[in-house]
Amino acid sequence: MRMPSLARIAFLFPALIAAPVICTASMGNTGTAYGLLPTDVASAQAFSLFNTNVSAAYYNPAALAIDPRGELTGAALDAEYDLNVNSPDQQYDGTVRDDASRQLMIGMKTDLSSLLNSGPPLYFGFMAGLEKDGRELLAFNSSARGNGAQYLKDGKRPVFLVGSIGTTLWRGVSVGAGLRITLRNDATLLVYNNLGGQTDHESLSVEAKPQYRPLAGIHINWGETACRTAHCWADNLETAISYRAYSDSRTSVSSNAVIPGVVGDPGIPIRVSNVIDAFQPATTSVGVKYDFGRVTLGVTGEYQEWSRLESKLAHDSIKDQGRLQFKDIFIPRVGLQVALNDTYTVTTGVAWEESPLESVRSPDVNYVDADRWVAGLGLSASFKHVPLMAYPVELNVGYQYQKLDERDFELSGTTGPNPGDPVVNLGSVTTDGEVNIFTGSVTVKF
Repeated sequence: MRMPSLARIAFLFPALIAAPVICTASMGNTGTAYGLLPTDVASAQAFSLFNTNVSAAYYNPAALAIDPRGELTGAALDAEYDLNVNSPDQQYDGTVRDDASRQLMIGMKTDLSSLLNSGPPLYFGFMAGLEKDGRELLAFNSSARGNGAQYLKDGKRPVFLVGSIGTTLWRGVSVGAGLRITLRNDATLLVYNNLGGQTDHESLSVEAKPQYRPLAGIHINWGETACRTAHCWADNLETAISYRAYSDSRTSVSSNAVIPGVVGDPGIPIRVSNVIDAFQPATTSVGVKYDFGRVTLGVTGEYQEWSRLESKLAHDSIKDQGRLQFKDIFIPRVGLQVALNDTYTVTTGVAWEESPLESVRSPDVNYVDADRWVAGLGLSASFKHVPLMAYPVELNVGYQYQKLDERDFELSGTTGPNPGDPVVNLGSVTTDGEVNIFTGSVTVKF
């Protein structure tokens, strides 16, 4: 069912106007680490390339054109961490992370065809996510701890924002493209202070510049493409390919401190730059989906280019002394959907994620990470008639469990502040931990 033209424009306009406001923080990596919506979480992202809901704006914009219906979705995700390290002498035994990452997400998909005079149907979708109910829009933590371990990928997920369009190119063939938005924040501080810490004549300038990173995808329904006039083996076969370019958010602070009578102009320069907390690798995904009737099988292979992070860390003044090395990784994902009836569908999936961190020793930074097994389970319920609602409503819940393998690391630290200072061994640790992800969503189809 199509919304009237004026209604669609009114529905889309607030989202377009709000976009510059929503983009005032670094984008997190919820979609890469766990999945955006319950179907993505439950299938371990095995079906994400084929999902026709608003998460297609991130995973595969071409899938926006598969279902012509509009959609408004609200979702909540909670990731509970229990990440530990253990050492033979028990000096570093203990929990590294035991907190939670919570996100609220909203997404919208609509048909823009009526805004054009001619051409194929055009669909627009966007998603935005806010960490801790919007109370931690710019939250991140970057440190060189020196005598303690810190996990590489698990942590806070600041603002997430993506917008995409999709269209049908030919029978059974759809294409799409979109943008992810991150920020580069630069702050300049000039301060006059005395030895007692009292300041005077301060000057502070802050500038944030958006950074746009492309993503694109293609979806092929082989039944519509190759078996247009007669039934054949490809009737229920679908394939998809997507690419997401790398992205990073940078926060830079340039400061000059002047102490009258001790340090004159231009003062003591202090430069801090941080990039790694929001780094997202370039990702290429290829998937196959086959519908057997009540049961649907999905298989996806995902290639993530983490090696680029080594050059990015050269510009990170906090972690550059870690001398970290990374490798590109391949992640296999397998999912299964079972339609119990016309209302309820069960989704499950598994994946194996290799750690991109090659270094077992990173002085002062002391990053640890490990391979992990991922398993998910979810339930979808679609109700065509809901009291007080003019359109169908879909409810989804999902759960995902991530188990980290054991891996040995050497904690180390430098003996002085200079890059060439000797490195001392602080002891050995072994990773251990798990992550539990709970999510739910409500969707209105129109």
